[in-house]
Amino acid sequence: MTYRAPVKDFLFGLKELAGLDQLTQIDAFAEAGLDTAQAVLEECAKFNEGVVAPLNWEGDKNPSSWKDGVVTTTPGFKEAFKQYGEGGWQGLQHPVEFGGQGLPKAIGAACGEILNSANLSFALCPLLTDGAIEALLTAGSEAQKALYLPPMNEGRWTGTMNLTEPQAGSDLAAVRTKAEPQPDGSYKIFGTKIFITYGEHDMAENIVHLVLARVAGAPEGVKGISLFIVPKFMVGADGSLGERNDVHCVSIEHKMGIKASPTAVLQFGDHGGAVGYLVGQENRGLEYMFIMMNSARFAVGVQGIAVAERAYQKAVQYARDRVQSRPVDGSVAGAASIIHHPDVRRMLMTMRAYTEGCRALALVAGAAYDAAHHHPDPETRKANQTFYEFMVPLVKGYSTEMSLEVTSLGVQVHGGMGFIEETGAAQYYRDAKILTIYEGTTAIQSNDLVGRKTARDGGQTARALAGQIAQTEELLAARDDAAAQSFAKNLKAARLAFLEAVDFIAGSAKASPNSAYAGSVPYLMLAGNLMAGWQMGRALLAAQDSLNEGEDVDFMKSKIVTARFYAEHILVKVPGLRDAIVGGADSVCDMALDAF
Repeated sequence: MTYRAPVKDFLFGLKELAGLDQLTQIDAFAEAGLDTAQAVLEECAKFNEGVVAPLNWEGDKNPSSWKDGVVTTTPGFKEAFKQYGEGGWQGLQHPVEFGGQGLPKAIGAACGEILNSANLSFALCPLLTDGAIEALLTAGSEAQKALYLPPMNEGRWTGTMNLTEPQAGSDLAAVRTKAEPQPDGSYKIFGTKIFITYGEHDMAENIVHLVLARVAGAPEGVKGISLFIVPKFMVGADGSLGERNDVHCVSIEHKMGIKASPTAVLQFGDHGGAVGYLVGQENRGLEYMFIMMNSARFAVGVQGIAVAERAYQKAVQYARDRVQSRPVDGSVAGAASIIHHPDVRRMLMTMRAYTEGCRALALVAGAAYDAAHHHPDPETRKANQTFYEFMVPLVKGYSTEMSLEVTSLGVQVHGGMGFIEETGAAQYYRDAKILTIYEGTTAIQSNDLVGRKTARDGGQTARALAGQIAQTEELLAARDDAAAQSFAKNLKAARLAFLEAVDFIAGSAKASPNSAYAGSVPYLMLAGNLMAGWQMGRALLAAQDSLNEGEDVDFMKSKIVTARFYAEHILVKVPGLRDAIVGGADSVCDMALDAF
């Protein structure tokens, strides 16, 4: 089955939920209205449906390979990536002055979903490059930006993020890679980095590694980490490529999923020292890397939505084609396609509602990022930054956990055939699993949500969001309509449950941290469910208004049904999560450690 990008749903979300028209009031995005978005998305869909998507299964069967330090990617990847760069897709949301197109992140998120739906393994290379570009834009010197950003935006060079080491895992305080200052202002880098996505490949002329390392005499822990540019090939002042740097790929991992994406072990400095260049100031590396990490976390959330969409489309196609059993209502005399059966429809609706809810959340968060960085009013920038920062762990954590449920349901819709690799349903399930792990596990996102985003300000931001949700409730409750009334009732119950969880988290995080953090993942799932549900409630209102005006009747009717399903089957899970958070902490931590 071929992938078809849901362009109509993107445009609905950008117009009705993300407020694209309001973004065009900002000078930077004056030309990025709905017409531009439609043209960009249609072209993006055409490229990815025709060029990238057909390589997805091929990459699963014929993964990237390593031999003698050289990584060869799946046949077709190199050619597709060349087209990707030449099409201007890498620089889509980056500044025009460095070769980008300067479009909003909201439109970039939609294009990112299309790319990842087409081919998750392929999309990982531009995803990491985007993060590296953002880090250099924020912390790089003017000379570094001028030298490295244009070829990265053009897709000629790619970028990586080098954090993890064998002994450190997610604990960056344990990073041991060394940086030794040189007389010319450069550094020599020595150490090993693992789990480096596209750390070595054959798709670009050069790879710009961003590497965390310690300068001799730096403080212990995370306060002593610095960030360095370590190019695969040395770069002249004019941008020309010189000799190979002392960074080498010594192996790539054999993985459960995303097999075409080479996950490298990189060795720095085995032959005298890899040449590195300090980004920003010494000992501020983690601060700079978090810029890249937050970019990547948002993008990984979009990956979850993307693979869920692909699994949903495949499941719908199978459910239409597979004939088995007579419907329970007797609507068909003999055996019918399984889409007639209520439980298959329940599974498909669950897949659809989760995906559309998380997509809406990501688009709205992307627009908040755009306003936070470009709006002329400081207060508006601040409010949008606060909103975006609260949403990042939800977009990342909730959307990726959601993708596991959706891709699992995709296998289930296929029945026994879903367990057979040839149908392709299993690949989405396998590929999705990594999304809850890399760029910070769900627990790491949840700890961020509890500590930095909720407890730090005593729950102030969370309660302000609940106030905005209450306004949507009122609009829904005012409608004389069964779908809106049902949504209002369930949204209110979820909002009140959220407030109880916020009070518990904010009240116990310092006094009884184990109690607060024992419920951190349920709290993230509760908050993500509610925030996506809120967007679906807004979508229901917008769809009803459009329906009354006679706009795209079939699409709007489907949106209303999907939103109501979200309220009645997904949003209703929130009060149960509240109960686990508020009343279930003791049973998490009471078991004696040696009794496990």
